[in-house]
Amino acid sequence: MTQRRRIPRLIGSLLLVAAAGVGCGEAAADAQKAAAAEPEVRPLGRIVPVPASVAPEGEPFALSRTTRIGADTADRETRDLARYLAGLLRPATGFPLPVVDDQAARGGIRLRLSPAATELGDEGYRLHSAPDGVTLTARAPAGLFRGVQTLRQQLPSAVERKSVQTGPWKIAGGTITDTPRYAYRGAMLDVSRHFFTVDEVKRYIDQLALYKVNTLHLHLSDDQGWRIAVDSWPRLTTHGGSTEVGGGPGGFYTKAQYREIVEYAASRYQEVIPEIDLPGHTNAALASYAELNCDGVAPELYTGIKVGFSSLCVPKPVTYDFVDDVIREIAALTPGRYIHIGGDEAHSTSHADYVTFMDKVQPVVAKYGKKVVGWHQLTGTTPAEGALVQYWGLDRTPAAEKERVAAAARNGAGLILSPADRSYLDMKYTADTKLGLAWAGYVEVRRSYDWNPAGYLAGAPADSVRGIEAPLWTETLATTDDLDVMAFPRLPGLAELGWSPAATHDWDTYKVRLAEQAPRFDALGIDYHRSPEVPWPAE
Repeated sequence: MTQRRRIPRLIGSLLLVAAAGVGCGEAAADAQKAAAAEPEVRPLGRIVPVPASVAPEGEPFALSRTTRIGADTADRETRDLARYLAGLLRPATGFPLPVVDDQAARGGIRLRLSPAATELGDEGYRLHSAPDGVTLTARAPAGLFRGVQTLRQQLPSAVERKSVQTGPWKIAGGTITDTPRYAYRGAMLDVSRHFFTVDEVKRYIDQLALYKVNTLHLHLSDDQGWRIAVDSWPRLTTHGGSTEVGGGPGGFYTKAQYREIVEYAASRYQEVIPEIDLPGHTNAALASYAELNCDGVAPELYTGIKVGFSSLCVPKPVTYDFVDDVIREIAALTPGRYIHIGGDEAHSTSHADYVTFMDKVQPVVAKYGKKVVGWHQLTGTTPAEGALVQYWGLDRTPAAEKERVAAAARNGAGLILSPADRSYLDMKYTADTKLGLAWAGYVEVRRSYDWNPAGYLAGAPADSVRGIEAPLWTETLATTDDLDVMAFPRLPGLAELGWSPAATHDWDTYKVRLAEQAPRFDALGIDYHRSPEVPWPAE
């Protein structure tokens, strides 16, 4: 993978971001100041996403060759998390960082589970740093994992490199207490328009983990390719998975490979939601099996990017045999709570047929122990109990359509917000952006960040919003470099909207913290768009 070469000069010390990590007026002025080098000690809490509570105090902790990482070694998850942390820190520091029992790690870094810390919830954590050690406390392992991401961002960005770097490796003194705003903080990767390998998906999972994303939505089927093996319908992959946009070789995941992705995501405390888009976006399936077409004739495989032309045959009984088999096999592979059934852009399906189809298919999801997620067109019918509706409309979407979604939320449906002109990572930044599409408009970094999920959809109760998701569609994206430059730097901002308290939301202070991520992007080999809206370090 070819990366742009940069010689970063990093943003230097700015005012401490106390309490919630923001201070609008002063930091807005400081946003325009750049110094020659990264500070030796990053101010506590000046990370992405910004923590809920930051209390700087005292001198920093210094990582050294004698530092140990402690955990309750009788607890497998805590021990594994300590090993994960050691694995992150060893390459750049060159330190051995042995993982030992908690009591043997005095003066080092200690990971502790405290079931009594109910105020931290399932994903919250408390990080205390002082010269005599760092203690990371959480009620549950997921909280320890999120805290590890904060710890690594508090260290100099060079800690992300895979070869030994010059220290020092210091963590500012004080205490961070942090819990997420929303339980659902997602990102979607479209592997149907262009196929991405298991290792490429794992790479994206690791990028998401750094910013505390907890859900990976995999778009596994579309007109251009079917990407998951289904034993009862094998031609879905051997034929339907044999190409992609532009006519490339395509590909698919065997069941073992899909399990590998799911297990890797779980090791980063991310839940995988598989999507099989129905009843439209189904040309790959229709091309694979003639009987799924109303006329019994299989169309040709499709390698373009138009939408809305395909549909399963709603009146045929075989359609529901097909859907039952697919959902049964995918549900058996997926330990998570949800299966996404798509439902968008079914322009070739009449409204009556769409309602009939969704009324038959939603119970199939429940039959196999899962809950439904669907794009917001699902509100044209009755969402199943416990369903999540994913809104992908625009600021300019007609009020009647927005009200239909809001009404479903008032009736109990949960909302995932993915407004295309705010959160779609495949939208061009500007007219000059080489990759991406622009049907939703241009989405620069500030536009992507500067909105409030709780009040975005008028008429929807604030507590109906379960969280947000950043979809990355791949009609024009074929490589990991392509994914990088479209996801970054917008993804971290969307992650912050999902994690950080509403009171911390401020573009002028956020853009400073985002700019300070640049050397971390470089160290991790992440290509990114150098938006003129962000005061990046000089190249």
